[in-house]
Amino acid sequence: MNITYLIVSGASYLIGAIPFGYLIGRLHGIDIRTVGSGNIGATNVTRSVGKIQGKICFFLDFLKGALPVVLVNSTFEHDTANLALVAGLATIIGHVFPIYLKFKGGKGVATAAGVALALAPYPLLIAVLIWLLTFLTTRYVSLASIVAAASLPLVAALFLGLNFATPFPLAGSTVFFFALIALMAILRHVANIKRLLNGTESRFDSGDKTGKRP
Repeated sequence: MNITYLIVSGASYLIGAIPFGYLIGRLHGIDIRTVGSGNIGATNVTRSVGKIQGKICFFLDFLKGALPVVLVNSTFEHDTANLALVAGLATIIGHVFPIYLKFKGGKGVATAAGVALALAPYPLLIAVLIWLLTFLTTRYVSLASIVAAASLPLVAALFLGLNFATPFPLAGSTVFFFALIALMAILRHVANIKRLLNGTESRFDSGDKTGKRP
C-alpha cells in the first residue's frame, strides 16, 4: 500500500509539473518567466502571448489537474478516495513547484480546478460561477481566483452537511482537502492581495499585451 501511494504521488507530481505555460511561450519565442508578471499561468500567457494561447494554457493546466484523479478512480478498487486526494494534492504541488523549472511554477488555480472537477463537480460549478461573477464585477482575475478558492470548501461543506446528491461520494476529508488547496491558492496570491489593498492591482483586459501584472 505504501508503494502504491508513493507511485501515485510521484506520477501525479510529474504530471502536474509539466509547465504548459512555459512551453507555449517557448513555442512563440517567449520565455514567459521574463515578461509580464513572470507567472507561467494562463493569465500571463494571455497577456504576454495571446488570447487563444492563454485559453489553451488554461485548458491544459485544468486537464492535468483532473487526469491523475480520474486515472486513480478508474484504476484502483481499494482506498480509492484517499488515493484520489493524494493524487490531487501531488498534482497541484507539481504545478506550483515544478522540478522542470527549478521549482518555480504557477499559482495552481486552473490545476486545482481540474482536481476539484474530478472530486466534486457540483461544488466546483458553484465556485466557478462565483469566480465569474467576481471577475465580471471587478475585472480582477486575482480577486476572482481568491474568492472562488475560498468559497469551494464552504460550498463543499454545505453539500456534505445538507446531504446533497453528487456524482461521487463527498466526505469530510474532501472538504478538508479543498480547505487546504484554498489556503495554498491564497498564499500564492499574497502579492496580489497587497496590490489589491494598495489599489495598484491591474484589471484584466484580454487584449492587453503590455506586460502589466495580472
